[in-house]
This record gives sequence, C-alpha cells and structure tokens, in this order.
Amino acid sequence: MKEKKIESLAKEKRREVLKNLRGLGARLYNQMDNGVFPWIKMPSRSIENIFYSPELRQYILGDKTVQRSARNIRHIRPFTQVVWAGYFASELARNRKTSTLRDVYYSAQAYEIPFKDQPESNSIITDLETVTGFSREDFNVFPEERSAIFGDLTIEYTVPGYEGKQLDLMSHPDGVMIGPALTSSEFVKTKADKVIAIEKGGLFTRFIEERVHKKFNALLILTAGQAPRATRHFIHRLNKELKLPVFIFTDGDPWGMHIAMVIISGSANAAHLRELTTPDAKWSGVWATDIVDYKLPSDALTEVDIKRLHELERDPRYKGELWQREIKKFLSIKKKAEQEAFSRYGLTYIVDEYLPAKLKETN
Repeated sequence: MKEKKIESLAKEKRREVLKNLRGLGARLYNQMDNGVFPWIKMPSRSIENIFYSPELRQYILGDKTVQRSARNIRHIRPFTQVVWAGYFASELARNRKTSTLRDVYYSAQAYEIPFKDQPESNSIITDLETVTGFSREDFNVFPEERSAIFGDLTIEYTVPGYEGKQLDLMSHPDGVMIGPALTSSEFVKTKADKVIAIEKGGLFTRFIEERVHKKFNALLILTAGQAPRATRHFIHRLNKELKLPVFIFTDGDPWGMHIAMVIISGSANAAHLRELTTPDAKWSGVWATDIVDYKLPSDALTEVDIKRLHELERDPRYKGELWQREIKKFLSIKKKAEQEAFSRYGLTYIVDEYLPAKLKETN
C-alpha cells in the first residue's frame, strides 16, 4: 500500500508539472491563432523587486512583472529560449528523464537555440521557474551532485526502475550522494533526532570515522561549500517532515556565515521559490568568538573579507543578535579560521570537546 501511495504522489507531481507546461504552450498557441504576437509575463527578478519577508524569513518577489513579446525584436531571443526550455522540460517530465544544467546548455544547440554561455542558459531556466511556479528540480533539471549524507535513515526510491526499493544511508562509508533519486525519495524510518550539516569534506569524513552519527544520534550532511538547491530542499524536508532540528558547521569567516544563512533563509536568486529554506536551523560555528575562546590558528581577514562583512552587516537576514555579535567580533579581531584548525588540539578534539559544547549552546 505504501509503495502505491509513493508512486501515486510522484505521478501527481509529474501531472501537475506537465499540465502547467502544456497550459503555457496552449496560451502561446491561442495568442498566435488569434493573430496576436505571442508573449509571456513573469514576475520581475530585478533587485528593486526582491524584498526580505520577516514572516517567511526569506527573500520574496514583489508585484512587479516583466513581459517578453515576439513583437519586440529585443525580446525574440530570450522569448524563444524560454519557450524552448518549456518544451525541453515537458519532454523530461513526460519521459521521466533527468538532465543537468550543463546538459540543458548543450541540448539547446541540437534545436538551434544557442546560449552564449552557461549563465545565460541557467538564467533562462530560472525564468521558466518564475513563469510556471515550479522549480527546476520539478522539471528534473539538476546541478552536478557534490553533497552527501550519512546516517540512520532508510529511504524509498520513487524514480523509474527503482520504485519501492529501499536504501539505508549508512550503507556506504563515504556517504550517499544527494542526487535526483535521493531528493525525490520518501522517508521510511530513522532513529536520528538531529541533522548536522558540515561545510567541508574533510570534516564530514572525520565525523563518520569518529561515529558522530552514533554518538550524537545525528544525520550528517556534507554541503561541500555552498549547499546546492537540491541539498537545501532535502534539509528542509528532514526538518519539516521528520521534525529534526538542524545544526550547521562552517569555516569561521564571512563566507561560512553566508553558507549557513542560505540554508536558513535562502538567497535572493531563489526569491521566487519556497521549500528551500530551514528558518529554524542554527549556525553553530565556527564563530569569531570561537577563534578567541579556543585560541585557534587563524589567518588575517583580507580586504575582500572585510568588505563582505560590512555587506552582511546591512543584510536584513543578519539582524539577529548572534549574527550581529559575530560580525562585529570578526571586524574587531580581523581574523578567520577553518574548521580544521581544531586539529591543533588533536584529531578527535572537535568531536570530543567542541561539538558537544556547541550543540548544547545552540540547541
């Protein structure tokens, strides 16, 4: 019964996506059939139309819209690209195939719909998201996988050929890649009571070796730097569906702070989407105050680092007491430190001393 329910949910989502895309195509066809130059209206993604919502605790788009019309010669290129992207997405959904952002870029050439570079291709996919209200992951378009998960969680696949098959996420000692098949899977069972997200691969491996998943009853997630959207959505699901609190560990610098904040409150680039954020997740370190308190080996902040800290200081997402305190501390000590800096006290110090202290402090 559960297998049929999982398959039914996946089919329903695919039907919704296809219905939306076919509706877009039908509107364009009707416009031309009525002798009107076809046009598409979408929410504006300009900086002036992006606002921070304290209620949702993320950026959202305002009411401004933009229209692309085949009547305007300057619009013909992006208009055609969006229409092609809609067709390509519908083919992926209809045939239950997946693609990468890079593959989209090259696939367009087969239809003589060239993009000048990868950023232009990515931007058109984002336009399609704003037109339809679905994410690129709903179209089965994914970035290259680079993050991973390890811990006591059994999932059940919904992808073709693997429906109903289950996987224990402790089955591979290096962790399981967070790819399309995993992000679309259903959660079957877990004994974990928290999620620990880790920026660096070295520390992720160390945590597995030191059995952090057992000692702290946690699911371990490697973000590999800035967490990909699929990983952020997966963290959101773990928090929302399994009610697991999320703790984020990054390098002690402004870039690490931002890695944590994007998991918590999203980014301006994804202001048109929901379910990518985990507002109650905690940034648990490495803090600027940790650099002082633990006397960590550190490097001097660069001018770029300092400029970034001043940008974060003005960002509405960083108005909380913890964030402002740590920004000011970074600017005061003018130092930064990596997660690996704790190794000065021994290979297991970060697990034996630092991790339990920080989990207690930020719980």
